[in-house]
Amino acid sequence: MKKILEVITEEVKQAFAACGYDAQFGKVTLSNRPDLCEYQCNGAMAAAKQYKKAPFLIADEVAARLSENDMFAMAESVKPGFLNIKLSGEFLADYVEKMQADAGRFGCDKTEHPRTIMLDYGGPNVAKPLHVGHLRSAIIGESVKRIGRFVGHTMIGDVHLGDWGLQMGLIITELRCRKPELVYFDEAYEGEYPAEAPFTISELEEIYPTASEKSKADAAYKEAAMQATFELQHGRRGYQALLAHILHVSVTDLKKNYQNLNVSFDLWKGESDAQPFIPDMVEKMKKDGFAYISDGALVVDVREETDTKEIPPCMILKSDGASLYNTTDLATIVWRMKDYHPDQIIYVVDKRQELYFTQVFRCARKTGLVDETTKLQFLGFGTMNGKDGKPFKTREGGVMRLEHLVAGINEEMLKKINDNQKAKENLEIGPEEAKETAGMVALAAIKYGDLSNQASKDYIFDIDRFTSFEGNTGPYILYTIVRIKSILHKYYGSGKHTDGAKVAAAHSGSEKNLMLELVKFNAVVENAFEETAPHKICSYIYNLADVFNSFYHETKIMSEENEAVQQSYIRVLELTKDILETCIDMLGFRAPERM
Repeated sequence: MKKILEVITEEVKQAFAACGYDAQFGKVTLSNRPDLCEYQCNGAMAAAKQYKKAPFLIADEVAARLSENDMFAMAESVKPGFLNIKLSGEFLADYVEKMQADAGRFGCDKTEHPRTIMLDYGGPNVAKPLHVGHLRSAIIGESVKRIGRFVGHTMIGDVHLGDWGLQMGLIITELRCRKPELVYFDEAYEGEYPAEAPFTISELEEIYPTASEKSKADAAYKEAAMQATFELQHGRRGYQALLAHILHVSVTDLKKNYQNLNVSFDLWKGESDAQPFIPDMVEKMKKDGFAYISDGALVVDVREETDTKEIPPCMILKSDGASLYNTTDLATIVWRMKDYHPDQIIYVVDKRQELYFTQVFRCARKTGLVDETTKLQFLGFGTMNGKDGKPFKTREGGVMRLEHLVAGINEEMLKKINDNQKAKENLEIGPEEAKETAGMVALAAIKYGDLSNQASKDYIFDIDRFTSFEGNTGPYILYTIVRIKSILHKYYGSGKHTDGAKVAAAHSGSEKNLMLELVKFNAVVENAFEETAPHKICSYIYNLADVFNSFYHETKIMSEENEAVQQSYIRVLELTKDILETCIDMLGFRAPERM
């Protein structure tokens, strides 16, 4: 289905052409003065230069032609040469009706050229709990994935676990100190290793920080950890078995915590999965003359003549032959290209890593790890800060665990919902439903609070504001959806129906404003995907919720005596609800039946 601006622009271009001017001047945009008109065209201003004619004379001619078209309720020329346009109620209602008939898509066609797009987001380290620093990558990546799928692309999400390097050696070393009798440390052992891990997730999360602190104070301990890392990476059976346990226990817990955020991954791959591809990759870089030794390390020069600042070489191997994050990320690109051949890979990571990914991307291209047509995209996000403007912390000043943040907001929302029920004696929600509803509203508060900000910007995580039922918040959006559900429930519960009814021309300015907002849906979704910008979905549904609530407060929907008018209202409400619910699904949360 063509976007509304495309339909209007086609008509205005035809009008320009019919008046003897180049059709290119007929481009239409949303009005920047909605108090004067709904859409505008400034093409006469540009056409004046080409045709050596006063712009208002050109605009007058085009406006006269447009006034003959039933599609427009108003097409007027305003000096010095602007075209102000309003749609007819009948045309707008017909477009809305067609959107509703396109169930599930609402006029947003799937792309004609679907691509395979891999998303690298999440990035947690095994053996460590998720903290608030993991929030943005998970939430933004999940939303981009969902928007892409709605548009029609094959989106593949990979968590990209940090499961390699010294941290594994530290865990193995500390475990050996505590339980030296474990069979994993017997190099002569050739049997099967136990199926059950020798530690719980709680123990594992305590082991790593303890080992890390010991390594800072004890050089011999750190040396032992480095040796354990080396032996693990070179295939020692017992250590490989321990790594498998660490991964299983950690991933099981990570999946539970990500599920609480309604975040999922198609692939649970880690740095360790890229290791088999490193030797051949490094050898090829050497053979092709891209990699060379600099100060003992193996590097690839990634500078370009157009650089305005220094871009250091991309280090492939350290002087001792050990691999780095660069090595692992490049090898990960190798296996992704081999197994999935993606058209695009998007990395959702902290914006402070931009230089690092510039090096990695350039190295991958220069050395031929990716096809020329494969797009590598860095989607850097800003910092989630507290009210003091500094990175969000606990009251004690530590890094807050993500599950504690979610639990705290769940508790706050449950209190608000219970208080709300006390104020509405006619609406009783049982304890279990209240708890479930609180979880849904809390998740909306967290996700919308984050996603409503442009990804690259730092923002203040203000729990009081994010959990408010008023203003630009997740709970406000959900409250609007629940309000519509309540009206629809009352309408259909009274035995009424909309069979055979169609959307009629708007009966008021507020209803027309609601329709004008609804018809933006397909353009907003397409633009949000093209710019990997979930905040544009947030902005849209906030505006949609606002215009709906204005319509609701000005219109007696349930007491409307004209059956056809009431049916039209209900049809518009149903489309509003469906579009709001489709949008929040793209953002990664959903609405309860009541609040």
